[in-house]
Amino acid sequence: MTTIYTWTVTAMSTLPEVEGKTEVVVLAQWLCAGADGETTADIGGNTQFTLSPDAPDYTPYANLTESQVLGWIFEALGENGVSNTEACVQGQINSILNPPVSPSNQPLPWAV
Repeated sequence: MTTIYTWTVTAMSTLPEVEGKTEVVVLAQWLCAGADGETTADIGGNTQFTLSPDAPDYTPYANLTESQVLGWIFEALGENGVSNTEACVQGQINSILNPPVSPSNQPLPWAV
């Protein structure tokens, strides 16, 4: 099957005022969940932001959308960060579907 990834923002932290802007998001906590049929796994993280004083696209906190904040997160993580996060989730799913075999100690054949 193909793993379907879902990214969600789970929390945001703000500063009351930065460069004349109010309730400025400075940190977003997120969760990347993957589902491969009935098997699921997830990994969480957080991303810190710095508001540019020249930011023409400032959006008041009350008007933010999850899609917009996820865009900031993806931009901050970069393509490699997003793909590495999804690869970690896939690794967890793979380990659930095909658990690794661990070696076990055996009695010595000449000692029995």
